[in-house]
Amino acid sequence: MTVVHRAPVPPGADRVRELPGPAAPGRPAPGRRTRARPLVVGGLLVAALLGSVAVAVTLGPAELRVSQVAMSVLARFGAPDPGLTPIEEGIIWSLRLPRVVGAAVVGAGLALCGAVMQATTRNPLADPYLLGLSSGASVGAVLALVVGLHVLLPVAAFLGAMLALVAALGLAHLAGGLTPARTILAGVAVSSLGGALTSLLIFWHAQGDSYRDILSWLMGSLSGVAWSETALAAVALIAIGVPIASSARLLDAFAFGDAAASALGVRVAAVRWSMLAAAAVLTGVLVSMSGAIGFIGLVVPHAARLLVGPGYRTLLPVSALTGAILLVWADTAARTVFDPRELPVGIVTAVIGAPLFALLLARRKGDS
Repeated sequence: MTVVHRAPVPPGADRVRELPGPAAPGRPAPGRRTRARPLVVGGLLVAALLGSVAVAVTLGPAELRVSQVAMSVLARFGAPDPGLTPIEEGIIWSLRLPRVVGAAVVGAGLALCGAVMQATTRNPLADPYLLGLSSGASVGAVLALVVGLHVLLPVAAFLGAMLALVAALGLAHLAGGLTPARTILAGVAVSSLGGALTSLLIFWHAQGDSYRDILSWLMGSLSGVAWSETALAAVALIAIGVPIASSARLLDAFAFGDAAASALGVRVAAVRWSMLAAAAVLTGVLVSMSGAIGFIGLVVPHAARLLVGPGYRTLLPVSALTGAILLVWADTAARTVFDPRELPVGIVTAVIGAPLFALLLARRKGDS
């Protein structure tokens, strides 16, 4: 008699197999009642995002109505001309709408990357800047600003972020292998080095008005965002975000640990590093456009879990929609509350995110 040895399956791993799949013909889909709530939440968030974009465009020194914005957008698709003045059209299409849409794209991307980082590293404090991307982008951006090459700032920031990513992964590999713990520690080391280089550049070279430009970028700013930058960020979000969302079941497997995921047939190392690399590249594109905007990627995934639970099939899109809405309103507050002065949006997200994160921690302690 032949004895077949099977690898032991860790406790709880069988629950991954029980994730709802397609229903058999003539039978109700399993878990339909539990999926009704995520669908409702998603629909409400889509409506809230569209409404937020429409309202945010109307806010500012030059007052506009939501109906005017809507008619102006529809006129681009063949609807009757709303009769706006050239100045009003310029305010909508050259100043406010690209910035508001850009804020939505950046917020969605950062929240999505934060959820991926937290899943693949199994670290609830992970955020999109975990591998030193923010500090690397800061070095590139500050270098471009101090030498006067403002037009190359997005390119320099992206290259700096990618160099930081390569440095973090290389350091982790030299330290003994690309485990999550070593990679996080390598990211901390690269972040410290990047911060030191940024401070050195500011201290040694920055002078005059460049100080204000540097501080504005370092604290996050969407001022002056053009359609070209918004379009590039949107393309990156779609090109990277859709494959990540389609791999939600693989991210669910990580919740039970590497051994359980491997027992279920998941190629743990390949999936982990492909996900981390994809999130890092998307973060680099977003940071090159907006600067380092904190708390979105850290807080939003935790808030989304309270709405729809831990399943990444629904968590990823809900996180993206929530992050988009949050950053749209944070940026709107940054440019309107203290008008004519404008705050860096990173200050607003910190003011909102820190208390919200404290509330989430308190709720989690109460649940435990």
